[in-house]
Amino acid sequence: MAEHDDRVSPDVPTEAWSGVHRGPLREGEWVRLTDSKGRRHNFELVAGKRFFSNKGHLEHDELIGRDEGFTVTSSAGGEYLVFRPLLSEYAVSMPRGAAVVYPKDSAQIVALADIFPGADVVEAGVGSGALTCSLLRAVGPHGRVSSYERREEFADVARRNVTQFFGGDHPAWALTLGDLAEELPRSGERADRVILDMLAPWECLDAVADALRPGGIVCAYVATTTQLSRFVETVRVQGGFTEPAAWESLVRDWHVEGLAVRPGHSMIGHTAFLVTARRMAAGERPPVKRRRPAPGAYGPDYAGPRPPDLPPQVAEETPGG
Repeated sequence: MAEHDDRVSPDVPTEAWSGVHRGPLREGEWVRLTDSKGRRHNFELVAGKRFFSNKGHLEHDELIGRDEGFTVTSSAGGEYLVFRPLLSEYAVSMPRGAAVVYPKDSAQIVALADIFPGADVVEAGVGSGALTCSLLRAVGPHGRVSSYERREEFADVARRNVTQFFGGDHPAWALTLGDLAEELPRSGERADRVILDMLAPWECLDAVADALRPGGIVCAYVATTTQLSRFVETVRVQGGFTEPAAWESLVRDWHVEGLAVRPGHSMIGHTAFLVTARRMAAGERPPVKRRRPAPGAYGPDYAGPRPPDLPPQVAEETPGG
């Protein structure tokens, strides 16, 4: 017989807009079922409805009203673990218009771009809404997340995903259909943080610089080394930011079973590069770098933006010369 916990906690306050509930599962919530092989199923609880799989079916009514964290058996004998989905789980299973920002990168963005409660954050583009959920969770109802998306079909998918996760229209979120480079200056918005998830983030850097408050952070999420190089060098040329920092994160799981302790066979490797830089005060520029560039770094084969303080002879150098 299952133990009953008498220490019942009240639900998370609605005004927190956390996307999380405590207590028994209720109709209209989403649940995550995981079978013995790790296969996952996410669906909305609807009274009177059935969930079907290759292991038979389950009645939604069998789940509604129970505290999450239990095992249920289907009509064909399949066992499923039942929990509410975490935000990181929801993000990788949500319907997609564009590729989602993986939880490992969302966590890095929230932490290293220092997204704080009450922050004014600008995001472009919105993709499928995965990062948007993390940003809204971080800024809370007293902050603001202004998302810009050029493609209407992506915006529609993101709007449904974000609304589904939070259980309604989040009061801190505004979604604008259009190009950030045009719409942000037109809006007159000021921002503490700007997150760029787009093909050519360097094209809107001037608009971002005008919108960012002094000390604010721009963070770009780019997939390729050519995008990484172009954005970093454009930030340097723009001159109103600190020296950009670039990195990526890799996640490897581990198999632990008695004496068999080894790296897992699966790994979330490269998804994207992240670049951050801080906005200088108006009219201020960062100190000139004293470290000499690597030989050939800006040689004849380099066709990208060149730092304004680059010594003339560096452009002529080639590796081994």
